[in-house]
This record gives sequence, structure tokens and C-alpha cells, in this order.
Amino acid sequence: MPCYSCGVRQTDPSRGESPWRRGVLRDRLVLVCPACQQAGGPDGADWTAALDHCPRCASAHLIRRLGQVECLDCRHTRDPAPTRPAPTHPAPADPGLAEEVSRALDRVLGRR
Repeated sequence: MPCYSCGVRQTDPSRGESPWRRGVLRDRLVLVCPACQQAGGPDGADWTAALDHCPRCASAHLIRRLGQVECLDCRHTRDPAPTRPAPTHPAPADPGLAEEVSRALDRVLGRR
């Protein structure tokens, strides 16, 4: 899944936790890349401002799963609004994507 803001594709971290962050935008799960997180920080802008927020506690720490939106801070759960369109950000064309996916599958499945 690409970054909702810039369209760059997520890559697996070499070690440890991924620096990418999840959020909910228009009731859809989105990812935010580290560069877009940084871009919102230095000038005082909060990169979470564009994301949906919990109606109970105002947190942007939301996740979409099992057809519902859940706040990970206060555990408030709600059904998504039925009329909200999905965010649309075209992913950049990547001619090497098919080969990269093939190599990843070979690595995960132990094929050579």
C-alpha cells in the first residue's frame, strides 16, 4: 500500500519496527511514509491533521479493521460512514514492481 500523501510504496525495514504510520482517512486505512511525517513536523504542522479523528477523544490513532473504525487510544469503535469516497492518490508507475514482488515471494516461500 502506498503512502496516501506522496504515493511512495512501503518497503520492509531491515530490522525492527517499521517507521511508517497507519491512520484512517475518510474511513479508509492509509499509510504515511516517514518523509511525509517529517514534512509535517518542522514548521509546526501536525502530519495527523488531515486524518480522521476519534469522535470521543479526538485522537488520530485510529485503525480500520473488520469493517469498523477503532480508536487505539480509547477503544471507541464505530461503523464507517456509507457515503464517504475512498482517498485517491495514483501510485507512480514502477516497471520493476512485478519483478520485486516475484523476488519477495521467492524469498518468503523459500524458492530459488
